Amino acid sequence: MSREIVEALRLLEEEKGIDFKVLLAALEDALLSAYKKTPDAVQHARVEIDPDDGEIRIYELILPERPAAAIAAEAEAGEAGGTAEAEAGAEATAEAGAAEAAAAEEEKEEEEFDLSMYDESEIEKVPIETPEDFGRIAAQTAKQVIFQRIREAERDMMYDEYAGRVGEIITGIVQQSDQRYTLVDLGKVEALLPESEQVDHERYDHGSRIKAVIVDVREHTKGPQVIVSRRSDELIRKLFELEVPEVADGLVVIRNVAREPGFRSKIAVESKEDGIDPVGACVGPRGSRVRMVVSELRGEKIDIIPYNDEPARFVAKALSPAMVREVLVDDEEKSATVVVPDDQLSLAIGKEGQNARLANKLTGWRIDIKSESQMSEEESAMVFSDEEAEELAGRCCALTKGGKRCPNAALPGSRFCGIPSHQKLAEEEAAAALAGEEAEAGDESGGEAEAGNESGGEAADDSTAETSSAEETAADGGTEGSGGSGTDAARSEAAKSGS
Repeated sequence: MSREIVEALRLLEEEKGIDFKVLLAALEDALLSAYKKTPDAVQHARVEIDPDDGEIRIYELILPERPAAAIAAEAEAGEAGGTAEAEAGAEATAEAGAAEAAAAEEEKEEEEFDLSMYDESEIEKVPIETPEDFGRIAAQTAKQVIFQRIREAERDMMYDEYAGRVGEIITGIVQQSDQRYTLVDLGKVEALLPESEQVDHERYDHGSRIKAVIVDVREHTKGPQVIVSRRSDELIRKLFELEVPEVADGLVVIRNVAREPGFRSKIAVESKEDGIDPVGACVGPRGSRVRMVVSELRGEKIDIIPYNDEPARFVAKALSPAMVREVLVDDEEKSATVVVPDDQLSLAIGKEGQNARLANKLTGWRIDIKSESQMSEEESAMVFSDEEAEELAGRCCALTKGGKRCPNAALPGSRFCGIPSHQKLAEEEAAAALAGEEAEAGDESGGEAEAGNESGGEAADDSTAETSSAEETAADGGTEGSGGSGTDAARSEAAKSGS
């Protein structure tokens, strides 16, 4: 009979996948519980089963009065309490002493039943006679105990199995779906797909197969609770590993994933081997590989971007399918200004900014998208400070369409280089300067003419005044001359009449 028990445990080990030692320990605990239900059972006992021949032995355990661990703990507590008692003095009453003694007695009883406090060398085992028949109640107790221990062992085994599979992709069958969560049957355990991990507008019909990623495993009284997700970025990685052999073998690496579940995703791929096109490997012949991933994601669009160590090129590729003219990067701020044609601005930004958000998440850079017309307006409004002029002395002062300073050296006696378009700017600047000088010269000559007119007016006024005074003087002299002539005429007439 004993050998048959060992064989039964071996078969159970193969069927359930539970270790033989765990099953043997469960059977020992079950027999011990059955033994304690029998009359004349000793207080402390232990059941041992030989794993080879299955022989059952029962031992009575003779324990010391106090375990060594408890004595050591009391000694430490006594030293700490001695100082406190010395400080407190003799305030303890007889009632307090009795209460402490009762509490110590209760602790002693609890410690006697806790075999873990005793060392194996302190325990004396005395063999006792094994009962031939445990009885019906004892047998029922043993059955319940062994079943319970087997269930606990299965739960622990399943928890250990799925706890190490976090991040893996699984395939399950939908068992139940409502607004709060969806139950997915994984075979040995049911996984939980909560509402927060579901993709909007996706329906999970009963009996349909879905793929998801394990994001968490929790211990539960009814078994391990496996939490899966359909929104995780890791789902796209695992789907490409399933469909693309180069990704599974490590020849092509997915560097980053940016996803808006249910709408659009962008992945950055890089090849670790020369001669392998990472984008072509992920797309597959006639798009067969990426089509399978899109089908599993139920129509979610996927952009496959080649990874580049140079930030400007990586940012430009991340904004595909939009065309990019130029990218200006700021390494300190980790930001990039992207210049696109006017007709590509809306495509680069995307619907409600979706394309720009995904590119930002994929690259990790803050991206500012501007059209060529906007950039040219900003270029025309740019003015260099004195410090920048000193720093960039000797270089061409023209600006490119991307807003960068021209790197060419300026021609002698000019602020611009020999590029025809930049020479045209020099001519326009010279013409503007000449026009300004002429305007200034005209203003100065006009001022001189006005000053001359003022001096001429004053001279005319003076000459007019002199003329008038001269006329007055001449008038006075004429009057006097006419008077003298009349007197002489009168005298001559008088002389004639006297003769």
